[in-house]
Amino acid sequence: MSHLYLQRHLKSQWNLDDRFAGWTDGPLAKDSNLFAKTFAKQFSGLVIDKAYCSSQFRSMATVAGIYSYIPEKYPMFIHIDGGKMETWGNYSQPSQNELPVFTTQLLNERYYGDLQGLNKAKTAEKFGKEQAHIWRRSYDVRPPGGESLKDTCARVAPFFKKHIAKDLEDGKNVLVAASGNSLRAIIKIIEDISDEDISNVELPFGALVKYEFNNGKFKKSL
Repeated sequence: MSHLYLQRHLKSQWNLDDRFAGWTDGPLAKDSNLFAKTFAKQFSGLVIDKAYCSSQFRSMATVAGIYSYIPEKYPMFIHIDGGKMETWGNYSQPSQNELPVFTTQLLNERYYGDLQGLNKAKTAEKFGKEQAHIWRRSYDVRPPGGESLKDTCARVAPFFKKHIAKDLEDGKNVLVAASGNSLRAIIKIIEDISDEDISNVELPFGALVKYEFNNGKFKKSL
């Protein structure tokens, strides 16, 4: 048996400002370090062999912040999207105290296109609450110039199957730290949630969702 842990990032400054963050890369909210200490307690007793993370700062900062309160391990971020960050990183086998964290844009938040940076309440006033809700929560409707959740699932699913599922099959315990929509895409895959029902799935900031993986099947654990 192996385990999969899904960790949503802590609240960012744009989340605090109620803005569409998408692929923008702002900082965590100023009080996030206080929450990191609290959420670090969720990891007590967990054995994690490998981690994957979006390439966005808020996800990496969440992992770094939480592990600053876990003295047994510290994260080493390895970029796997190509370019010099990957080829010049020259990362070999981790030491006993290192947690390898592989970052990729394929786990980034849903791209909100023309809505990125806009205040959500003001967007609802401008375009109407119903239209804003459709852009935010529907499965297959794209915001102007952006991605739908269906599009996000289409880029997350191949990466999940190629890397994360393979590690689980090899008996590794895996942490995935990312944003709400990319994690919802993974949850849709492993729980086989319908296109209609996935809109009802919500992960609070800092939430840690745990699964057991055994004989090719997932089971949510407490």
